[in-house]
Amino acid sequence: MADSHDYTPPKVWTWDKESGGKFASINRPIAGATHEKDMPVGKHPFQLYSLATPNGQKVTIMLEELLAAGHTGAEYDAWLIRIGDGDQFASGFVDINPNSKIPALMDRSGPEPIRVFESGAILMHLAEKFGTFLPTDAAPRAECLSWLFWQMGSAPYLGGGFGHFYAYAPEKFEYPIDRFAMEVKRQLDVLDRQLAENTYVAGDDYTIADIAIFPWYGGLVKGWLYDAAEFLDVQSYTNVQRWADAILERPAVRRGRIVNRTSGDPASQLHERHDASDFETRTQDKLAAAE
Repeated sequence: MADSHDYTPPKVWTWDKESGGKFASINRPIAGATHEKDMPVGKHPFQLYSLATPNGQKVTIMLEELLAAGHTGAEYDAWLIRIGDGDQFASGFVDINPNSKIPALMDRSGPEPIRVFESGAILMHLAEKFGTFLPTDAAPRAECLSWLFWQMGSAPYLGGGFGHFYAYAPEKFEYPIDRFAMEVKRQLDVLDRQLAENTYVAGDDYTIADIAIFPWYGGLVKGWLYDAAEFLDVQSYTNVQRWADAILERPAVRRGRIVNRTSGDPASQLHERHDASDFETRTQDKLAAAE
């Protein structure tokens, strides 16, 4: 890769080489399926096709929170989508999410299946369906949705921006790392100031705003993302740390974080979830046999 000072963009960009980096094999400038494969369907009302990235964790945490709150209709099957292998380009997955990104959800609770893609849309769909974790009064609802969409707009600078250039790019360059580190620290300051005056992100109540923001920004300040905690001085954001610790005390959050996880401590992995008992009976031998 040439230094940016030596690169002159062509008049018309063409795809004539891989982009480089950890995800080069799945990056391409076109959409659509690469192979034919139907998605499996289990017995529960909700069929989730995902991986335990921060975006995937949002939905499994939400579903576990719904079940913990007594909403038995939120039972779900969580099927593993290995994005490194290109599972998201299977025809069945593309039928659910034409953007080929996890998570993707099929709501089969009604007379006709409903597809829902984009994590924020899934959280809203579930919150409205079960009447919880999203305020109904106008002002608190607007506050909650504002922070939900803040996350949707901000996280790409954290993940695709900072995370890519700091952790995954084949070569490290000062300009993009400094540029995106500055933006991520600005975002953390926004969140820290908000949490200085509020128990949760949108006020006194735990909402889908917290569920959306926690896997990214909670994960960042707890040191789970990009091995960048020291670099970004995350301990200085004391209000975000307090909030993240409170979120982590929730059993549903701890369960949701491990669903569809395939890396890290084997004790923190549950490749697929098809019943609540899977959390108690999981072992690596059983998981391997199920694949």
